Amino acid sequence: MASKLLDRLRRTLFKEGATLPGLGGAEEFPESSELEDDTECVSARLSGTLSFEGERTLDLEDTGEASGPDSDSDYLAESMENGSCSTEGGPLAPPPPPARVTLLTSQMRESWRSSQSHSVPEKLLFEVTDAAVVLEGSSKYVLYTIHLIQSGRFDRDPALITRRYTDFERLHARLRRHHGDEMAGVCFPRKKLRRNFVAETIAKRSRAFEQYLSHLHSLAELRHAPIFLEFFYLGDLRAGQVLLRGGRCQEALDFFLNALRLQEKLGCQSQHQQRPHWLFTLLALVVCFQDLEQLEQAQEHCDLALQDLDPSQHALQQRNLHPLLIPLLQANVHLSWKISKDKRRWEALLLEIQDAGVETGNLPSLKEYLVKEILEDSEGVKGDST
Repeated sequence: MASKLLDRLRRTLFKEGATLPGLGGAEEFPESSELEDDTECVSARLSGTLSFEGERTLDLEDTGEASGPDSDSDYLAESMENGSCSTEGGPLAPPPPPARVTLLTSQMRESWRSSQSHSVPEKLLFEVTDAAVVLEGSSKYVLYTIHLIQSGRFDRDPALITRRYTDFERLHARLRRHHGDEMAGVCFPRKKLRRNFVAETIAKRSRAFEQYLSHLHSLAELRHAPIFLEFFYLGDLRAGQVLLRGGRCQEALDFFLNALRLQEKLGCQSQHQQRPHWLFTLLALVVCFQDLEQLEQAQEHCDLALQDLDPSQHALQQRNLHPLLIPLLQANVHLSWKISKDKRRWEALLLEIQDAGVETGNLPSLKEYLVKEILEDSEGVKGDST
């Protein structure tokens, strides 16, 4: 049992970039290193939680069966530059034999506290936890599930995305087009003519995508780039909006909640260019929670949205009010009344706005705004063509 506990602790600490004091012979884990497979720009090292699906398809591919013309096995004509890629940690050292285990449980706890007291820095981790082969008509591709996890503390709300190779390829091309200098040293895993669906290739590529996203996020200029941020959450916003238009609020809610978690982890709420998407997400959650009779959650997100809209005295005097401020205030007054929460502050603000001569009637509701709003990315692309 002590051996299992020690092994689990060593893996946790090494993954977070910390070392366990008192264990001799532990391997150094550099923050970044060159990828081992230079021709593929991938590493054979792989996170321990990756799983594979569609094994029957994998066996077929292993015998050399080609995929359809629209699959991810198409050859990537453009040659990728041989730049350096960062990695998240290194290969885990094998656990020591039981005879060499000398730390008792209490000592292990103390070692853990000691390592935490040295302030393990918080950072965002990208971990591929699943890779599934998908057959879609004549097309076959691998769908990767990537979790975004905040390290350095217990992350209660990990967020996830599902992307295929062509999504990453498109992201890479866009970043190169708009951030050529920053992308000069960033390499990208190339496509292969064959064997794209065997377990070994998928495992290497999964690890490569983890390293690729981690490296992009480590660069300040790219970490805040709208193209990089929208890669994670914009698809969820668009999917949620489609469901909202169809009156399927429960299904839409899952997409909007995941989009909110993604934006929080990526720091979008503090990025001026991403504020419209951040506000859209909050308003969408207000509408969904309200329709589902989860009124406390709806009112909570109303408050968050109002903080973002700056309903200040200065804005009122300058007549510089956001067009959604009045519908949001009206919704907040109604929700506060329904849950017996003090609403006098918002009623007073609405009265001030009316006294200033601003029209507060015949305005579109929050739901009408959300349904009609056209979500564009930073390049002005609409719909789901990102």
